[in-house]
Amino acid sequence: REVEILMFLSAIVMMKNRRSITVEQHIGNIFMFSKVANAILFFRLDIRMGLLYLTLCIVFLMTCKPPLYMGPEYIKYFSDKTIDEELERDKRVTWIVEFFANWSSECQSFAPIFADLSLKYNCQGLQFGKVDVGRYTDVSTRYKVSTSPLTKQLPTLILFQGGTEIMRRPQIDKKGRAVSWTFSEENVIREFNLNELYQKSKKQSKPREEGPEEAPAVPAAVGHPEGETKKDK
Repeated sequence: REVEILMFLSAIVMMKNRRSITVEQHIGNIFMFSKVANAILFFRLDIRMGLLYLTLCIVFLMTCKPPLYMGPEYIKYFSDKTIDEELERDKRVTWIVEFFANWSSECQSFAPIFADLSLKYNCQGLQFGKVDVGRYTDVSTRYKVSTSPLTKQLPTLILFQGGTEIMRRPQIDKKGRAVSWTFSEENVIREFNLNELYQKSKKQSKPREEGPEEAPAVPAAVGHPEGETKKDK
Protein backbone atom coordinates (compact mmCIF):
# COMPACT_ATOMS: atom_id res chain seq x y z
CA ARG A 1 0.00 0.00 0.00
CA GLU A 2 2.80 2.40 0.93
CA VAL A 3 4.58 1.63 -2.33
CA GLU A 4 1.48 2.52 -4.34
CA ILE A 5 1.11 5.81 -2.50
CA LEU A 6 4.77 6.70 -3.04
CA MET A 7 4.52 5.85 -6.75
CA PHE A 8 1.44 8.08 -7.04
CA LEU A 9 3.24 10.96 -5.30
CA SER A 10 6.28 10.43 -7.52
CA ALA A 11 4.09 10.75 -10.61
CA ILE A 12 2.68 14.05 -9.30
CA VAL A 13 6.18 15.42 -8.65
CA MET A 14 7.29 14.44 -12.16
CA MET A 15 4.32 16.28 -13.66
CA LYS A 16 5.04 19.38 -11.59
CA ASN A 17 8.73 19.28 -12.51
CA ARG A 18 7.83 19.33 -16.20
CA ARG A 19 6.40 22.83 -15.64
CA SER A 20 9.31 23.98 -13.49
CA ILE A 21 11.64 26.53 -15.07
CA THR A 22 14.28 26.93 -12.37
CA VAL A 23 16.46 24.63 -10.31
CA GLU A 24 14.85 26.04 -7.15
CA GLN A 25 11.44 24.88 -8.34
CA HIS A 26 12.72 21.37 -9.03
CA ILE A 27 14.30 21.16 -5.59
CA GLY A 28 11.19 22.59 -3.94
CA ASN A 29 9.00 19.95 -5.58
CA ILE A 30 11.33 17.18 -4.38
CA PHE A 31 11.28 18.50 -0.82
CA MET A 32 7.48 18.77 -0.90
CA PHE A 33 7.27 15.17 -2.08
CA SER A 34 9.56 14.10 0.78
CA LYS A 35 7.45 15.89 3.38
CA VAL A 36 4.18 14.38 2.16
CA ALA A 37 5.71 10.90 1.92
CA ASN A 38 7.18 11.16 5.43
CA ALA A 39 3.86 12.34 6.83
CA ILE A 40 2.06 9.35 5.32
CA LEU A 41 4.66 6.92 6.63
CA PHE A 42 4.58 8.45 10.12
CA PHE A 43 0.77 8.22 10.23
CA ARG A 44 0.94 4.58 9.14
CA LEU A 45 3.50 3.85 11.86
CA ASP A 46 1.92 5.83 14.72
CA ILE A 47 -0.78 8.48 14.46
CA ARG A 48 0.86 10.48 17.26
CA MET A 49 4.14 10.67 15.35
CA GLY A 50 2.22 11.65 12.24
CA LEU A 51 0.45 14.49 14.05
CA LEU A 52 3.72 15.71 15.55
CA TYR A 53 5.47 15.69 12.17
CA LEU A 54 2.55 17.45 10.50
CA THR A 55 2.54 20.12 13.23
CA LEU A 56 6.27 20.73 12.77
CA CYS A 57 5.79 21.09 9.00
CA ILE A 58 3.01 23.65 9.49
CA VAL A 59 5.11 25.65 11.96
CA PHE A 60 8.01 25.59 9.50
CA LEU A 61 5.85 26.85 6.64
CA MET A 62 4.40 29.66 8.78
CA THR A 63 7.72 30.89 10.16
CA CYS A 64 10.07 30.44 7.18
CA LYS A 65 9.16 32.74 4.30
CA PRO A 66 10.56 32.15 0.81
CA PRO A 67 13.57 34.36 -0.03
CA LEU A 68 12.88 37.58 -1.91
CA TYR A 69 14.76 38.43 -5.07
CA MET A 70 17.11 41.31 -4.24
CA GLY A 71 19.09 41.58 -7.48
CA PRO A 72 19.18 44.42 -10.03
CA GLU A 73 16.02 45.37 -11.88
CA TYR A 74 14.33 48.32 -13.53
CA ILE A 75 10.81 47.90 -12.17
CA LYS A 76 8.40 50.36 -10.63
CA TYR A 77 6.44 49.05 -7.65
CA PHE A 78 2.82 50.22 -7.45
CA SER A 79 0.51 50.59 -4.48
CA ASP A 80 -3.28 50.56 -4.58
CA LYS A 81 -3.19 54.37 -4.80
CA THR A 82 -0.57 54.75 -7.54
CA ILE A 83 -1.25 52.01 -10.10
CA ASP A 84 -4.21 53.66 -11.85
CA GLU A 85 -2.50 57.05 -11.87
CA GLU A 86 0.72 55.69 -13.37
CA LEU A 87 -1.04 53.68 -16.08
CA GLU A 88 -3.03 56.76 -17.12
CA ARG A 89 -0.23 59.32 -16.76
CA ASP A 90 1.19 59.02 -20.27
CA LYS A 91 -0.85 57.26 -22.94
CA ARG A 92 2.28 56.78 -25.07
CA VAL A 93 3.88 54.48 -22.50
CA THR A 94 3.32 50.73 -22.73
CA TRP A 95 3.36 48.97 -19.36
CA ILE A 96 3.94 45.31 -18.55
CA VAL A 97 2.71 44.80 -14.99
CA GLU A 98 3.17 41.71 -12.85
CA PHE A 99 0.48 41.02 -10.27
CA PHE A 100 2.14 38.94 -7.56
CA ALA A 101 2.06 37.84 -3.93
CA ASN A 102 5.09 37.22 -1.74
CA TRP A 103 3.64 33.97 -0.37
CA SER A 104 3.45 32.45 -3.87
CA SER A 105 6.42 30.24 -4.73
CA GLU A 106 5.63 30.67 -8.43
CA CYS A 107 5.93 34.45 -8.06
CA GLN A 108 9.24 34.09 -6.23
CA SER A 109 10.60 31.86 -8.99
CA PHE A 110 9.50 34.31 -11.69
CA ALA A 111 10.95 37.39 -9.94
CA PRO A 112 14.52 37.09 -11.32
CA ILE A 113 13.18 36.39 -14.82
CA PHE A 114 10.96 39.48 -14.78
CA ALA A 115 13.84 41.54 -13.39
CA ASP A 116 16.13 40.38 -16.19
CA LEU A 117 13.50 41.27 -18.81
CA SER A 118 13.16 44.76 -17.31
CA LEU A 119 16.91 45.31 -17.61
CA LYS A 120 16.92 44.19 -21.26
CA TYR A 121 13.76 45.87 -22.57
CA ASN A 122 12.99 48.87 -20.37
CA CYS A 123 12.96 52.20 -22.20
CA GLN A 124 11.03 55.44 -21.95
CA GLY A 125 8.10 54.06 -23.94
CA LEU A 126 8.12 50.51 -22.54
CA GLN A 127 8.18 50.15 -18.77
CA PHE A 128 7.82 47.38 -16.23
CA GLY A 129 5.78 47.44 -13.02
CA LYS A 130 4.74 45.19 -10.16
CA VAL A 131 1.93 45.29 -7.63
CA ASP A 132 1.52 43.04 -4.60
CA VAL A 133 -2.09 41.85 -4.79
CA GLY A 134 -1.51 39.80 -1.66
CA ARG A 135 -1.13 43.11 0.16
CA TYR A 136 -3.45 45.31 -1.92
CA THR A 137 -6.46 43.05 -2.28
CA ASP A 138 -8.64 45.77 -3.81
CA VAL A 139 -6.22 45.91 -6.76
CA SER A 140 -6.76 42.19 -7.40
CA THR A 141 -10.51 42.84 -7.48
CA ARG A 142 -10.24 45.84 -9.83
CA TYR A 143 -8.04 44.00 -12.30
CA LYS A 144 -9.77 40.63 -11.89
CA VAL A 145 -6.72 38.73 -10.66
CA SER A 146 -7.71 36.05 -8.18
CA THR A 147 -5.33 35.48 -5.26
CA SER A 148 -6.77 32.06 -4.46
CA PRO A 149 -4.18 29.28 -4.78
CA LEU A 150 -6.86 27.10 -6.38
CA THR A 151 -7.21 29.37 -9.44
CA LYS A 152 -3.43 29.44 -10.07
CA GLN A 153 -3.59 33.00 -11.40
CA LEU A 154 -0.40 34.14 -9.67
CA PRO A 155 1.72 35.50 -11.08
CA THR A 156 -0.30 37.32 -13.75
CA LEU A 157 1.27 39.52 -16.42
CA ILE A 158 -0.88 42.20 -18.05
CA LEU A 159 0.11 44.40 -21.00
CA PHE A 160 -1.34 47.92 -20.88
CA GLN A 161 -1.30 50.33 -23.80
CA GLY A 162 -2.83 53.77 -23.41
CA GLY A 163 -3.94 52.75 -19.93
CA THR A 164 -6.04 49.89 -21.35
CA GLU A 165 -5.44 46.17 -20.90
CA ILE A 166 -4.42 44.57 -24.20
CA MET A 167 -3.59 41.03 -23.12
CA ARG A 168 -2.69 38.94 -20.11
CA ARG A 169 -1.01 35.69 -19.25
CA PRO A 170 -2.12 33.29 -18.02
CA GLN A 171 -5.51 33.44 -19.70
CA ILE A 172 -8.58 32.56 -17.65
CA ASP A 173 -11.07 29.86 -18.62
CA LYS A 174 -14.84 29.94 -18.12
CA LYS A 175 -14.49 28.44 -14.64
CA GLY A 176 -12.21 31.25 -13.53
CA ARG A 177 -9.08 29.11 -13.49
CA ALA A 178 -5.79 29.93 -15.16
CA VAL A 179 -4.98 28.17 -18.41
CA SER A 180 -1.64 26.39 -17.99
CA TRP A 181 1.23 28.63 -19.14
CA THR A 182 4.96 28.46 -18.39
CA PHE A 183 6.49 31.70 -17.10
CA SER A 184 9.82 31.38 -18.87
CA GLU A 185 11.78 34.27 -20.36
CA GLU A 186 11.34 32.88 -23.87
CA ASN A 187 7.57 32.58 -23.49
CA VAL A 188 7.20 36.14 -22.20
CA ILE A 189 9.31 37.56 -25.02
CA ARG A 190 7.34 35.63 -27.64
CA GLU A 191 3.80 36.08 -26.29
CA PHE A 192 4.18 39.79 -25.53
CA ASN A 193 6.24 40.52 -28.67
CA LEU A 194 8.83 42.29 -26.54
CA ASN A 195 11.37 42.72 -29.33
CA GLU A 196 8.81 44.46 -31.54
CA LEU A 197 7.39 46.48 -28.65
CA TYR A 198 10.85 47.63 -27.66
CA GLN A 199 11.73 48.83 -31.16
CA LYS A 200 8.40 50.64 -31.61
CA SER A 201 8.63 52.23 -28.17
CA LYS A 202 12.12 53.57 -28.87
CA LYS A 203 10.91 55.19 -32.10
CA GLN A 204 7.75 56.69 -30.60
CA SER A 205 9.43 58.29 -27.60
CA LYS A 206 12.64 60.13 -26.86
CA PRO A 207 15.32 57.53 -26.10
CA ARG A 208 17.26 57.66 -22.89
CA GLU A 209 20.92 58.54 -23.00
CA GLU A 210 22.21 54.97 -23.32
CA GLY A 211 19.09 52.74 -23.36
CA PRO A 212 18.15 49.99 -20.91
CA GLU A 213 21.51 48.26 -21.14
CA GLU A 214 23.08 51.26 -19.42
CA ALA A 215 20.56 51.34 -16.57
CA PRO A 216 21.78 52.51 -13.16
CA ALA A 217 24.06 50.02 -11.47
CA VAL A 218 21.72 49.57 -8.51
CA PRO A 219 18.16 50.14 -9.78
CA ALA A 220 16.52 47.72 -7.33
CA ALA A 221 14.72 50.39 -5.30
CA VAL A 222 13.41 52.39 -8.26
CA GLY A 223 9.82 53.49 -7.99
CA HIS A 224 8.77 51.82 -4.77
CA PRO A 225 5.55 53.52 -3.63
CA GLU A 226 5.58 55.61 -0.51
CA GLY A 227 9.23 54.85 0.22
CA GLU A 228 8.73 51.09 0.41
CA THR A 229 11.49 48.60 -0.29
CA LYS A 230 11.39 44.98 -1.39
CA LYS A 231 11.84 43.80 2.17
CA ASP A 232 8.76 45.79 3.15
CA LYS A 233 6.80 43.77 0.62
